[in-house]
Amino acid sequence: MSQTRKYLRFSISDRIEHWVQVVSFGLLGLTGLIQKFSEANISIWIIAALGGIEVVRIIHRIAAIGLMLGTIYHLGVAGYKYYVKRSRITMLPTLRDVTVAWNLFLHNLGFKKERPQQGRFTFDEKFEYWAFVWGTVIMGITGFMLWNPISAAKFLPGVFIPAAKAAHSNEALLAVLAIIIWHFYNVHIKHLNKSMFTGYLSEHEMLDEHALELADLKAGIATIPQDPRLVAKRKRVFLPTYSTIAAVMLVGVFFFVRGEETALETVPPAENIVVFAPLTPTPLPTAMPTATSAPIIGNTWNGGIASLVETKCTQCHGPTAMGGLDLTSYASAMAGGASGIVIVPGDPNSRIIVGRQSSGDHPGQFSAEELQLVIDWVQAGAPEE
Repeated sequence: MSQTRKYLRFSISDRIEHWVQVVSFGLLGLTGLIQKFSEANISIWIIAALGGIEVVRIIHRIAAIGLMLGTIYHLGVAGYKYYVKRSRITMLPTLRDVTVAWNLFLHNLGFKKERPQQGRFTFDEKFEYWAFVWGTVIMGITGFMLWNPISAAKFLPGVFIPAAKAAHSNEALLAVLAIIIWHFYNVHIKHLNKSMFTGYLSEHEMLDEHALELADLKAGIATIPQDPRLVAKRKRVFLPTYSTIAAVMLVGVFFFVRGEETALETVPPAENIVVFAPLTPTPLPTAMPTATSAPIIGNTWNGGIASLVETKCTQCHGPTAMGGLDLTSYASAMAGGASGIVIVPGDPNSRIIVGRQSSGDHPGQFSAEELQLVIDWVQAGAPEE
């Protein structure tokens, strides 16, 4: 019969609070560690699976808000339990916990036969609780500095920001390892403690882990009877006091979250500059442009041949007179060059036409139309005017 009797360990409120913190802590640990070890293959895979690093950071911050709100709620629950209901403060460490820890150490080594008996919370549960409190304080302070670096730098030297990053990530790693190694072993591996699921422990489990509390329960002294009038009086004091404190803390959470958008938004916004503006295409049926020749006004030297020669020939046969040939004037053109006369009036088969331009590869090559004009000019006697 004693093996089937159950004892209430955690109320529904306690269990909801616990699981809210489990979810918040779990998300913080996951999204924080994959950022700390972002180059690891598993981190790269998880970041991609969650939708990218920006999504990971958003999840991390939402989980941080959840942790802060859970902390505010826990302060209210603890305050109501210990101030209004006058429950025993069984979570505070005492010197007896040091003795229990030492005796349990000796028992595990086989030097003591009897396992030390403990009350509602064992020494290791107290250690975990206050480690969580301490870690939450550290994570809250350093998290604010990382979330609001400019605001933090107004009151602290800038070197505190990278120091906060180191403390934040290392404390997170320590907390995750403590949960995995210590908490999981004691609660899920050494024996499966279902009290956070069901709220109850069997008498055998109570006798094994919380023998002193079991003795108080059986003796009827686990709870202290309270005068309902005093409870009501304390409640009238507690509720407005806690409401005020909670409101101030919620305002603090708001400024924690909205203290500053991001360091990048404190610099002037970048100016939008158009680096490429494509031309509006001309609607069809506009004809495509064609190459135009040098204007030919008349079939004389001064009437157009000089302009053609200046465009195509004088770059080489100008003042420098390559090959002794200067085509900048009518007289010098007719005088020829080192190879002799290049324009023979009346003879279209002279050297300039047949030997150079008719080959098609002259550097100052005439078009077929231009070449025909020059041939006609020479055949007409190569007049100057």
